[in-house]
Amino acid sequence: MRYILRRHEIVPDEWAHLGEEVTAGAPLIVPLAELRAERARWHAWRGPLGVRLAPDDRIEELSAELPLLSLVAVEFPNSGDGRGYSQGRLLRTRLEFRGELRALGAGVRQDQVFLLARCGFETFELAAGEDLNAARRALSRYSVAYQPGASQVVLERQRFFAP
Repeated sequence: MRYILRRHEIVPDEWAHLGEEVTAGAPLIVPLAELRAERARWHAWRGPLGVRLAPDDRIEELSAELPLLSLVAVEFPNSGDGRGYSQGRLLRTRLEFRGELRALGAGVRQDQVFLLARCGFETFELAAGEDLNAARRALSRYSVAYQPGASQVVLERQRFFAP
């Protein structure tokens, strides 16, 4: 059983990825290329459907499919690849995606979950070997933010004025 961090809670992951064992109607995540190639098949899917975005996928091409999707999973192949931050932020702001936004992959580490949450991610499928409890604590590490961010992390905005 895979566990994830969702909104400050460690929970079992009910979603399966394409290729894993899944029953009909169960929540399923498919790669964007598969969603495009088998559009009719996935439009007929009876359960919750999610899509997995690779770093080089353009989110604008996903806009027509967003009403069909309950989840968008953004892949972070390594900790140095920041394209997923932009994808998440654009999904929340420009495309106004209100479903579950998940960060996954080898680049999702406990020290990055706070910044990912500021970009709109609410669920984290951490890299192998990462500590879920440490990641949960990292979400509450800071109480003040100097820049606006996504509403998933509630922080006090603070501005200092010179006397």
